[in-house]
Amino acid sequence: MKYTRIATIALAIAAIGNSVQAQATLPPAQAEVRKIDLENKKITLKHGEIKNLNMPGMTMVFVVKDAKFLDDVKTGDKVSFTADHINGVFTVLSIKKAN
Repeated sequence: MKYTRIATIALAIAAIGNSVQAQATLPPAQAEVRKIDLENKKITLKHGEIKNLNMPGMTMVFVVKDAKFLDDVKTGDKVSFTADHINGVFTVLSIKKAN
């Protein structure tokens, strides 16, 4: 029983580590913020190609991993962001104003 618990914890830690590593290697995409929905932690972006998702440029709604991201941007801002498909949902993992 103790071995099973240790193995489960080790696998969970490894999964978290892999997620962080994958996030660090995602290529950034460029976009313009079209709408911010603070209540639902969503952002609408008119984005260019998102290479890691094999997604062409379009306008779409993303969930944000951290609601704090929405405090740093406003409608009309040009941004650089990373996104991934997590648990069936397109999710912004990082976002910052473009230079």
